[in-house]
Amino acid sequence: MGIRIYEEPRLTKPVMIVGWPGIGNIGLVAVDTLREITDAREFGEIESPDFFSPKHAVIRSGLLESLEFPANRFYYSRLRKNDVIFFIGEEQPRKNSASSYAEGKEAYRLANLVVDVAERFGCSRIFTSGAAVSYIHHTMRSRVWTAPNMKSLVREAAQYPNALLMSHIENMAGQGFISGLNGLLLGVARKRKREGICLMGEIPIYFQGLPIPYPRASRSVLEVFSLILGIEIDFSRFDDLYRDVETQIEDMYHQIPADVKKQLDRLKESTPADAELEPMTEENRRRLWKEISEFLREGEAGDEGA
Repeated sequence: MGIRIYEEPRLTKPVMIVGWPGIGNIGLVAVDTLREITDAREFGEIESPDFFSPKHAVIRSGLLESLEFPANRFYYSRLRKNDVIFFIGEEQPRKNSASSYAEGKEAYRLANLVVDVAERFGCSRIFTSGAAVSYIHHTMRSRVWTAPNMKSLVREAAQYPNALLMSHIENMAGQGFISGLNGLLLGVARKRKREGICLMGEIPIYFQGLPIPYPRASRSVLEVFSLILGIEIDFSRFDDLYRDVETQIEDMYHQIPADVKKQLDRLKESTPADAELEPMTEENRRRLWKEISEFLREGEAGDEGA
């Protein structure tokens, strides 16, 4: 068990981009979209039985033929600026079923195997992508929080379009954390002296438990990857693909009681037009979330988030 490589591609200055399921599937949607538009070719996998339980049994002609496990596949694509290796996993390993994010020996092993492949093919840098749960309104453009694993990357990560360093977020006091494999992988990469940056698209705190993607944040992450890789992305196609999801999000929002929506609409501005409402400071945002949390259930917390 371990890594299986079907092909040994010769790559020029490759970088690795990693995607897993998580809150709003923000990173997974962004990375899988990149894989598709760059016509990436599968060349290997990490065998899953050591890390995951079977998803289901495959039955053909009335006979149980095999057990199917979550896939963990590697792809490569040759681009002008950098060749790219994509790693896309269908699930994050958990220490136990009650855990809400990847942890334990299995997660650490999996992260090391991914970095093994990055080293084997000479990847100069690893990018991960996930969600940043934030006090924003769902009609606002999602920003991209960045978290590099080395000091030498801080300036670059702060200059991406529509992005800001996670440590510079209001009241973060220069600190923060990334749960799940997105953070763990960058920690492993740092330990092995390999550069890494996590790109996290903002999702409203009141929608973090939605059982659907949050494409607005994935789109913002894609815009940053477009610059990094020096490629053009047809966002009209992306928008068309997720138009129904945006409609679902609006429909869900309209089901929220009017008094709660009035409070949530305050997230659009730091200074509300209604003179009876207090300015939306960070303290007030936290208090607002506490007030509405009884109505807006978080659901599953997901596998990652800042």
